[in-house]
Amino acid sequence: MDAALTKIDAAIAAGPYKAQWDSLEGYEIPDWYKNAKLGIFIHWGPYCVAENGWEWYPRAMYIDKKTWRGNPFQHHLETYGPQKTFGYKDLIPQLTGDKFDADQWVSLFKDAGAKYIVPVAEHHDGFAMYDCSFTQFNAVEMGPKRDIVGQLAEATRANGLKFGVSSHRAFNWLYYIRNENFDNSDPRFAGLYGRPLPELFLEGADNYQKNWVPHDQEFKDEWLARTCELTDKYDADLVWFDFGIANKRDVSPQENLFAEHLQKFAAYFYNQAAKQNRVPILNYKWEAFTERSAVLDLERSKLDNIRDLFWQTDTSVATNTWGYIENIKYKPTNLIVDDLIDIVSKNGCLLLNVCPRKDGTIPVEQQTILRQLGGWMTVNGEAIHGSRPFKIFGEGPTGTVMGHVSESRNKPFVSEDYRFTTHGDIVYIFCLERTVSGEALIKSFKKGNELLDGEIKSLDLLGSDAPVPWSVNEEGLKVKLPKKAPTPYAEVLKLQIKTGL
Repeated sequence: MDAALTKIDAAIAAGPYKAQWDSLEGYEIPDWYKNAKLGIFIHWGPYCVAENGWEWYPRAMYIDKKTWRGNPFQHHLETYGPQKTFGYKDLIPQLTGDKFDADQWVSLFKDAGAKYIVPVAEHHDGFAMYDCSFTQFNAVEMGPKRDIVGQLAEATRANGLKFGVSSHRAFNWLYYIRNENFDNSDPRFAGLYGRPLPELFLEGADNYQKNWVPHDQEFKDEWLARTCELTDKYDADLVWFDFGIANKRDVSPQENLFAEHLQKFAAYFYNQAAKQNRVPILNYKWEAFTERSAVLDLERSKLDNIRDLFWQTDTSVATNTWGYIENIKYKPTNLIVDDLIDIVSKNGCLLLNVCPRKDGTIPVEQQTILRQLGGWMTVNGEAIHGSRPFKIFGEGPTGTVMGHVSESRNKPFVSEDYRFTTHGDIVYIFCLERTVSGEALIKSFKKGNELLDGEIKSLDLLGSDAPVPWSVNEEGLKVKLPKKAPTPYAEVLKLQIKTGL
């Protein structure tokens, strides 16, 4: 590991970016990311084998808490036996991936309208879904016995898409609740569960926020070397970090105990990409990075207005999990389409997660959602891809609940809700829900408004050849939509402005 750290320091010293916030804040988000708008997240690992609880099954199976959905502790005991003799490690051989086909996955994602793909390279569980030299607990040596991340990277780039990876490893430090009656206290399995330090034997300590033990230097150094190896090996265009890189939710970048290593990684990542004339993306949660040094990511939540700095929402096709479980609950496609529109109108992009099964198949229900989304994007993608936010994000009575994991508290959009994007002299108007009468009234564009830089030249409905009668008065822009909608979801009006007046 010393050689790896020396290499990292040398690359930082030689590159344009230094491991300091003021240097990293000179970073500028590339246009490819601003234009992409939609990516696919993939949570697939041994946590999918039990099909119980949620993607935190590896942690929950060691905590006897009956109120947790699926009761993973008892489920594991009854299904596999005591956690001492059959632990999480023993689920790995059942992650066969015998039906995994990277080309089929990427083709599906591309057809959905995605422009970048981000598989989970390593979740909190410590199992690497790639060819990792730091642990034998990886997908090449165990489980699927192939480089899952590598195959996805190859297929993604063959399809002209950008490729990213996510790392949740920083929380592996506190992830497993250890007990001498569990296999995770055995140092032989430290490559998966982590080093069994005495202070981490927190029996019953299911609240990690209250029982936080700061990462030690050895863990942080290994995290840095491991993460740099990951990005180098696959020339990642994007790296997504989960919350573990901040020791507390409300800690500032300057106070974060992980800050030195985060700065080193960002400088190394940006510098290595610069050698290849690439500008990559680094996603963070909460306040782990300063806001101009990387891209803010919001988990299962959105903003209520346009943010000057580009941002991202990550959410899942399922409401109750990120990894596959037996009792998975899916979102309606209409909700996903509306959320995508709302996010893009506020200068953001959507990273939408799918949950493959242990054999590497993507369930039919998820394929259907992606194909329905893709059908909508085929008709309306020009209003999404490559667009920019308009002067205002839109109008309507339905607000957005702010805060971490707040999406379930949002109310559905109604027919008075509209969102806007723009591209040159075109303004796209998204009618999120159709009125009973089929008439749309956009109040923001009433007669004499100062939002449009000129008069309306034309107004059409994407995906329809039918005439679209419209007029402007003191109430707003009135539009009569054709009886037949082009898609079952949001309809998009293409408003072109007269220029050169």
